[in-house]
Amino acid sequence: MAAFHRPTDLTEALGVLAQGDVTVAAGCTDLYPATQAKALAGPVLDITAINDLRGITQTDAGWRIGATTSWSDLLTTDLPPAFDGLKLAAQEVGSIQIQNAGTLAGNLCTASPAADGAPCLMALDAMIELQSAKGKRTLPLIEFLLGPRRTALRPDELLTAIHIPNASAQGRSTFLKLGARKYLIISIAMVSVRLEITGDIIDRAAISVGSCSPVAVRLSELETSLKGCSATDAAALITPNLIAPALSPIDDIRADAAYRLTAATELTRRAISQLAGQKLGQAA
Repeated sequence: MAAFHRPTDLTEALGVLAQGDVTVAAGCTDLYPATQAKALAGPVLDITAINDLRGITQTDAGWRIGATTSWSDLLTTDLPPAFDGLKLAAQEVGSIQIQNAGTLAGNLCTASPAADGAPCLMALDAMIELQSAKGKRTLPLIEFLLGPRRTALRPDELLTAIHIPNASAQGRSTFLKLGARKYLIISIAMVSVRLEITGDIIDRAAISVGSCSPVAVRLSELETSLKGCSATDAAALITPNLIAPALSPIDDIRADAAYRLTAATELTRRAISQLAGQKLGQAA
């Protein structure tokens, strides 16, 4: 029978990882469906008993989301409006049972092009904390996600936390997703937008699109073009030509590439309009 490890201490967990050839388990909402056999092959490292890996805390530098923090944990935590988009994505991650078990870190480690958390965390400039028995390193999320089912995680490393810097926890955000039905869907396209607005002027925009490229993508050129624009008028400026160069959508059973591009453009328009309307509503 394969070894099963469930340490309560991070150092012990990293020691198990250092031995090599071990499967890390947390929420298992992706791990078990992908397992064709009756049991997982090889040693298993269950990290859910390590208390230091769960929860969301505010630090001097920003916000820390522990690796085993569930989507339900996120939804019940009081966070700034900049996290609203991430909370909306949490409500789209499967059923309540999946939200209770699934983790934000696991969603990233799976590295699906349709991972709901990726565009929201990317719009928050998320930094990924990786630890091994040899030490710790931190990567921007955009460098952690390498492609479908591919990350920068080394075999002896554990994703221990997601960090959101204070500067990126400003403004308001939203998340919009298009799928073939309303609930429990794999997206055709999804967009996360975070805007910092003073009066009616956009001071900063952070826009990320998912399901339209091998990994979620930040639309940096569009963000730059929106800086200094009227929030009320910004949505009208969004065209496929501004979005298409950053994306590489595919044709598959859910949609073709052209439709995905059209959807991403429209979702971006709607998200910006929504956030501009919220700002004006507050001012009133």
